[in-house]
Amino acid sequence: MSKTTQTQEPLSELERAMDVIIDVFHQYSRREGDRDTLTKKELKLMIEKQLVNYLKHVKNKATVDEIMKDLDINKDEELNFCETMLLITRVTIATHEHLHEVEDQQQQQQQQHKHQHHH
Repeated sequence: MSKTTQTQEPLSELERAMDVIIDVFHQYSRREGDRDTLTKKELKLMIEKQLVNYLKHVKNKATVDEIMKDLDINKDEELNFCETMLLITRVTIATHEHLHEVEDQQQQQQQQHKHQHHH
């Protein structure tokens, strides 16, 4: 079920990643209620199945209720794609920061090892 037509360039890595985000959103948004929004149940399922590792990097471990309340800007008890992207964006930013922290720790450890060899 490819969206690309023959005349189109092959999708770039970033475009494929965007495509995947849209596809994953729809996998969950179609389950109940409006086909293009996430109910709280759909959001919970998406978080449990799709964000199980990366959501850990978000400092405050908010509950699904809190995440829902936080993202549901128009207060209709459902998340549209735009509102869901806020969650994905936040988790992506937190994960990026986490990776840098891990890198920094590894560098510090390597430097400590170097110093130890001189003694």
